[in-house]
Amino acid sequence: MASEKLFGLHATALQLRSQRMMLLASNIANAATPNYKARDLDFSKALDLAQQGGSAADAMQGAIAYRVPVQSSLDGNTVEMATEQTAFAENALAYRSSLAFLSGRVNTLTRAIKGE
Repeated sequence: MASEKLFGLHATALQLRSQRMMLLASNIANAATPNYKARDLDFSKALDLAQQGGSAADAMQGAIAYRVPVQSSLDGNTVEMATEQTAFAENALAYRSSLAFLSGRVNTLTRAIKGE
């Protein structure tokens, strides 16, 4: 794809990180829902699947798994807030890093087109 040549893996990584952020936010939002099973995206696996020619959406579906809780809950909910919040913060930082790289790349391309 043309975007892969221009932006490398960061475009795909940004899509995957965005989807992971939605999964983690859903886990946090359902922390008090009985029998809710927390899910997470194995980012490395999803990125590998995307590199093998799959779309980001297909790669994401192949890399989603249920989280195994450290301590089980009486109501069957597997969300552990400390784990979810840590994963969310880590993912947000990686998302911002990919976004900063892409922004720099777009600025470089814009300057090159303008002849600066």
